[in-house]
Amino acid sequence: MTRAIRPHLFYGQTQSLCEICLHPAATKIIIEGNEVYFLKRCVTHGVQRTLVSTDAEYYRRCRDWLKPGDLPMTFLSRTEFGCPLDCGLCPDHEQHSCLALIEINDHCNLTCPVCFADSAPQRAHQLDLPVIERMLDLLVRSEGEPDLLQISGGEPTLHPRILDVLRAAKKRPIRHLMLNTNGLRLAREPDFAKQLAEFTPGFEIYLQFDSLERDALLQIRGADLRGIRQQALENLERNNIATTLVAVLKKGVNDQEIGDIVRHALTWNCVRGVTFQPIQDTGRNQAFDKNRDRVLLSDIRRGLIEQNTGFDAADIIPLPCNPEAITIGYALRDGRRITPITSLLPRELLVGEGPNTIAYEKYPALKERLFQLMSLSAAGEATDLKLRELLCCLPQFEVPDALGYDRVFRVLGIQFLDRYNFCVAQVKRSCIHFVTPQERIIPFDTYNLFYRDGTDRRLRRELGLDAAGRSSSIPLRELAD
Repeated sequence: MTRAIRPHLFYGQTQSLCEICLHPAATKIIIEGNEVYFLKRCVTHGVQRTLVSTDAEYYRRCRDWLKPGDLPMTFLSRTEFGCPLDCGLCPDHEQHSCLALIEINDHCNLTCPVCFADSAPQRAHQLDLPVIERMLDLLVRSEGEPDLLQISGGEPTLHPRILDVLRAAKKRPIRHLMLNTNGLRLAREPDFAKQLAEFTPGFEIYLQFDSLERDALLQIRGADLRGIRQQALENLERNNIATTLVAVLKKGVNDQEIGDIVRHALTWNCVRGVTFQPIQDTGRNQAFDKNRDRVLLSDIRRGLIEQNTGFDAADIIPLPCNPEAITIGYALRDGRRITPITSLLPRELLVGEGPNTIAYEKYPALKERLFQLMSLSAAGEATDLKLRELLCCLPQFEVPDALGYDRVFRVLGIQFLDRYNFCVAQVKRSCIHFVTPQERIIPFDTYNLFYRDGTDRRLRRELGLDAAGRSSSIPLRELAD
């Protein structure tokens, strides 16, 4: 008698969420052909099947890139109810804040259909400067010397004390400061860009840049912003302010523009790279088919490889701190020409199996390419902010002093979690975190999904968890030890 064979490969198990009630759901990870799915089972709403990757080979290789997590200096909450209902960060979290965000307002001069924060012109809440300074101090207490802080909103440039906020951040031992913006004020007020130049070096603009096409911008941002983005970049270029372009991708709308956006970025000397992130099922953006309309991390990586960006498959690697959520490629640039370097760095060094510092002299191919680019003079931030300080989540990278941040170009794909692709293992490895006025530090994924609107409190009630604590809770000190 011939036994039946399952039509899939059982790859593992995780905990996800029911896509209807958000209750925890036991989840199989299965592989069918070149696709990876979550099979979830909710006791109330039954089985749900969700596509999470269109590149099974890369998905499987991600686990080979895992590295031990770097912990914060201080944990700020207890572990009582289990992930993700203890965010704060609690001692069960596996990563410190590689990138921290502070939202200083919810007022915005756009009403983007894809906004995860539901910001709008009619919203007027803003944080007072003393509150923001307490949040900055909390981040410093948690991190010691935070690697990267983004000031966000709303549209943070509309905060009446935005320059004071940036000055307060620069007074603290934060290695790199970013300002998230849609670019409207930068485009319309050239003097504002001049004022921002006072914060360089170690300062960067994180500029919305979703498309080069009118129709795509109307669908994603609700406005044709091509002229605004052009003028904003001209003002940033004029003042030599480092800039990262960030594109939110929507399937069938702008995902075919990955290569065009990268090539456009290289026409600007001030641009240090491009970050691509799919739409997330939060805020106003909740109308799409989970298996048909989503851009996945694997799709972003494929676009970076296939759309003539200058990077090939070996150049776009999993980021070791959270490999299933972030893919990254680093290159050195000479004008519009780039020389990818991530493929030249041995995997065992990047995941922490070797020394924590990579000396370029030990790797002849990398050394040769570095010296080819050093024949040109490096300018701008070359003597202050070195490449070794910006290889996020990778070992320190020793390079010649003449090679500065102005010679770096990077591409990233970041896939945030929502009710469909939620995975408790990825949440525990999350290194992108919100700092809240309530003196908590919460992963970006769970903040938008649970904490922004109080869903965490509803879930604790529905799951019968006592907010005052349980007898099985473990003290913070015991877990931290």
